[in-house]
Amino acid sequence: MPNFAGNWKMKSSENFDDLLKALGVNAMLRKVACAAASKPHVEIRQNGEQFYIKTSTTVRTTEINFHVGQEFSEETVDGRKCKSLATWETDSKMFCKQTLLDGVGPKTYWTRELRGDELILVRVLLLHISIATGSSQYIGQMYSNNTQFH
Repeated sequence: MPNFAGNWKMKSSENFDDLLKALGVNAMLRKVACAAASKPHVEIRQNGEQFYIKTSTTVRTTEINFHVGQEFSEETVDGRKCKSLATWETDSKMFCKQTLLDGVGPKTYWTRELRGDELILVRVLLLHISIATGSSQYIGQMYSNNTQFH
């Protein structure tokens, strides 16, 4: 099992503004969010499959506690309340599906993956999903934000 524990500082971030725009966040709030998220501090404590993740920016601090394989409450990147379920996708990558409590809105999930001495956080938003039955046709839009910490 990988050890995600530590204090992580952002190395790079891609497409965060596009992700917020796709979520319907207005331009002024996006500007504030992008500025605040430009230097987040992430603290992760891990005891086996029990996790505590605290993300601090100049605007807000979020904290989540969860056990891999057990549903927990959190908020999406734009502040909507959801139930989440984290599972191991690989031996070094955690996948977390988020289900909105009100049931209205895009599908979202995040992954956290250890690659050497870096932690990669990816937030994904799926919009306009349409899958044709009986074929492999898939139509949709996907927005993602890729953030690297070291």
